[in-house]
Amino acid sequence: MEKKPTLDSQLVHEIVLKAHGDLERVKELIAQEPALANAAWDWGGGDWETALGSAAHMGRRDIALFLLEHDARIDLFAAAMLGELEIVKAILAAFPAMKDATGPHGIPLIVHAQQGKTEAASVVEFLLSLPAE
Repeated sequence: MEKKPTLDSQLVHEIVLKAHGDLERVKELIAQEPALANAAWDWGGGDWETALGSAAHMGRRDIALFLLEHDARIDLFAAAMLGELEIVKAILAAFPAMKDATGPHGIPLIVHAQQGKTEAASVVEFLLSLPAE
């Protein structure tokens, strides 16, 4: 497999920032460089964030769905925000400790689900029904 060049770090930083709330700029950046859909920015101290991670903790369903349509890799936090209950249940069945996992910036899984508003209400209910450790 051919090794591709490293993505421009300024573009990586920009897409992660813009995915917090600027769908139009995210679309422009993905059109410019499709590989940005999976790029991650290191905020330091192990705090890695992708554009999808940004959209997930901000409750930006529109941005998250756009990124997923452009080959972003779904994770537990995005699935929770999007209300994908079966995905959340499957991951937690396989890895129960993930119910206490935190995403970018140390934001808990339950907060990601809450950011999904009514579309993720079933995920919030499910997470709240789990026994405390």
